[in-house]
Amino acid sequence: MDQVQPNAQGVYSCVAANAVSNQTANSSAELLVYYVPDGHPECMWVPSVNYSHVQLVCSWSGAYPAPELRWRDEAQDPAQDPAQVADSLSLTLNASLLSDGQTVRCTGRHQLLGPGEERTCSFTFRSPYPEGEPLATALEATSVTLTCREVSSVPPADTTWRRGQQQDVIVPGSKYVLSEDGPALKLTILNVSQDDQGVYFCRSQNALAVRELEVYLTVKTSSAYTGAAIGLFIAALIAALAVVVAKTLYASRHRICLGGGFEQIEEDRAEVLSLVDSDDEQLFQDAVPQLPPVTPDPQTTLVQIHRIPSSDHEDAETAEASWQQLEDTEQTDEPEDLVTF
Repeated sequence: MDQVQPNAQGVYSCVAANAVSNQTANSSAELLVYYVPDGHPECMWVPSVNYSHVQLVCSWSGAYPAPELRWRDEAQDPAQDPAQVADSLSLTLNASLLSDGQTVRCTGRHQLLGPGEERTCSFTFRSPYPEGEPLATALEATSVTLTCREVSSVPPADTTWRRGQQQDVIVPGSKYVLSEDGPALKLTILNVSQDDQGVYFCRSQNALAVRELEVYLTVKTSSAYTGAAIGLFIAALIAALAVVVAKTLYASRHRICLGGGFEQIEEDRAEVLSLVDSDDEQLFQDAVPQLPPVTPDPQTTLVQIHRIPSSDHEDAETAEASWQQLEDTEQTDEPEDLVTF
């Protein structure tokens, strides 16, 4: 037989018959197929209701003949570990002798494997480490969900939610809802009230240690949220005013730096206003010519009409035109723009 497979193993019979003498003879033989299964042994743990010990199982099935299995603690002398020829081998360890990071390994050997060749599986013990947000806030009459994740423990830890310093176990009901989302254990508190405010514990335990995540829940009323909103508005308003003041100072920086500050700016502004007032007054007086002396006549009243200039440039032109008109009037003795009443 070529390419013998493990399923070919069994008992085979050969039957011979003589038709002349009507005699038969048979012979049987058993075929044994030595076989090493693919893969490695499997290491598993047996769930336990208490944490005083840990039970492990190493299994490597499908090999013929049965392999030789051995559990070995890498911190101990391998020669002290017993080996057994079996498809499965269990190991019970006292929890008090375990430590975080300790590794135990199951080694499988088979006679078809080469010298020194072996296949293994192992466990590295890890203490639990629950993770989550330590602070939570909820509004009255709403629901809040506290979440705890624990993924590092080996063997897997038993995780529960508890409440208060006495760590009373939380039982699902009309007030509390417990749910699992992958490695996350969630606690939902319904219809939150002030009585629900306080400390909650996510407690994880395996044979190595007990670890807790402390979560403090704060319950607030709607008025508290209103006050917080008002506070945020006031803070934003103050920030906006600060921006306006900063922009104003930045726009006046050249006068502040060169003129000696705000006082100098006010003084300069007062001087400019005084100078403008005096110049405007003198310009107005210069722009309006005086009426020439007129001989009093009880029957006649002379009125000369002048236009007041609207700008500095027009003031000069109008003043010059007015003087020229006055000179022409004096020469002709017939003034223009005169109205006789």
